[in-house]
Amino acid sequence: MGVDFDLEVHDIMPVLSVVAVKELRVVAFDCQDLTSTEMVDTLTPEERGARMALVRNKNTKPEMRVRSMAHRMGFRFRLHGARLPGRPDLVFASTRKVIFVHGCFWHRHPGCSRTRMPKSRLDFWEPKLLGNATRDRKKQDALEKLGWTVLVIWECETENEEVLRRKLLEFLGGGGG
Repeated sequence: MGVDFDLEVHDIMPVLSVVAVKELRVVAFDCQDLTSTEMVDTLTPEERGARMALVRNKNTKPEMRVRSMAHRMGFRFRLHGARLPGRPDLVFASTRKVIFVHGCFWHRHPGCSRTRMPKSRLDFWEPKLLGNATRDRKKQDALEKLGWTVLVIWECETENEEVLRRKLLEFLGGGGG
């Protein structure tokens, strides 16, 4: 339940400069309307939309790190297998192996600090993020039923090149080529 005020900015803070007034957003609300899990978003809907539009689903930095490392190791692959469940990021057709490069936040990496839950709009985020993880598991199961071997590389695992190299070698075998 919002409360309307008939105040001018100069009534609230007479010392604000014109620049500061442009940036000031006064939000008044009744504290009883908020539950313990709700918070007011700090961005306007337009700003939130612009920020969300920057989130990519292909050619992310972690995916590019994995692709670059696999290629340097001599492995050749197809990208974003459109004919396979879940559109794996890297497809090694000759060995029937696929790699998904998942963002820790979006795909709920167990035990990772990046897997925090947002503080606002939990009624939206909780089912969305848990739905992502459930859908991932279903797509992986479908691929395995089709005879594919699946590896998930998490965003946080792409930051250490040696760990990434070992993981790729273990999954893909000896040398590529």
